[in-house]
Amino acid sequence: MKNTIVMENIHLVDLQAQYRNIQGEVNSSIRRVIEEGAFILGKYVREFEQGFASFCRAKYAVGVASGTDAITLALKAMGIGPGHEVITAPNSAAPTAEAISLAGAKVVFADIDPETYNLDPEKVKKAITSRTRALMPVHLYGQPADMDAFRELARAYGLRLIEDAAQAHGAEYKGHRVGTLGDASCFSFFPSKNLGAYGDGGAVVTDDPLIAEKVHMLRDHGRKEKYIHEIEGHNSRLDALQAAVLSVKLKYLEGWTNSRREKARQYDKLLSAIQGVSTPRVLPEVKHVYHLYVIKVEDRDGLRKKLEEMGIHTGIHYPLPLHLQPAYAHLGLPRGTFPRAEEATSKVLSLPLYPEIKTEQLEAVVEAIKLCIS
Repeated sequence: MKNTIVMENIHLVDLQAQYRNIQGEVNSSIRRVIEEGAFILGKYVREFEQGFASFCRAKYAVGVASGTDAITLALKAMGIGPGHEVITAPNSAAPTAEAISLAGAKVVFADIDPETYNLDPEKVKKAITSRTRALMPVHLYGQPADMDAFRELARAYGLRLIEDAAQAHGAEYKGHRVGTLGDASCFSFFPSKNLGAYGDGGAVVTDDPLIAEKVHMLRDHGRKEKYIHEIEGHNSRLDALQAAVLSVKLKYLEGWTNSRREKARQYDKLLSAIQGVSTPRVLPEVKHVYHLYVIKVEDRDGLRKKLEEMGIHTGIHYPLPLHLQPAYAHLGLPRGTFPRAEEATSKVLSLPLYPEIKTEQLEAVVEAIKLCIS
């Protein structure tokens, strides 16, 4: 029987609500860039890079055009390319794997931990070959991966360690911010991210001056000074308008993150009484930033359809694991190769969560879920 309850529209993400709270500062920052004509690199990009490096408690942040480019350029800066393999998770967004291919390397997948959905170090160990050059765990949904285990693997096999931190701005592992747990970390500033631009943007964060210098060159046509191109590079500069917006937002990120954590705790408490709903397992040694609040239910698609009819918008991150995507059919990895990732992607559902969401909206979401699966 069709559900007859109609609720207010509850969005998965509400960027307009965020903008309303900071629009004066954002508009002023954009106006300054336009009035000064300071569009390409320059002081606004430097200001954001310094601020973001400090936020990550790292030495360097290099702004680039996207999170995808951040991974590609980080790999190239480390000399990783054709003939090399990079191991990562199959339940991430496509750019995670795509960026490895764009660097010229081969993407290799390993299965995940069934409770955290992050890459499983033991499965990674079994995937290492003589061609492996880097490990790239994904801090999925905003929860850091088991970085001690990955650092040990990297040391034991002489590999580079790269964090895909696209969803994990400000997350912590054993008291250390992501961005400082590997050789380099790659962030995305896609608009819906916890720290989002008003377009595309990304950054490579590192404590290694050689990696930072190489990414600086690669993002700007392989040069350190105008018209002198030491290597072939890319046009992958973080736009100054986006940098100015990000510098404004960066001031609020800690507060927004605390709000996300509080909303997640409310969800945890409210959903705990509903049988058949698995809430996120958060490891005791990490600080999750809840880019996404993801539950697991058996009839995910059925629940999503019913919630949509009630005005509640949800998401699926991600519906098809990467090894089953048409783009990676050439790898010859059939269904059943990574059963944990496949099982997770068939059952996960992202619920509405953003700093400005109201408690009564969370309660409405949970009441709707209770009604739909009772």
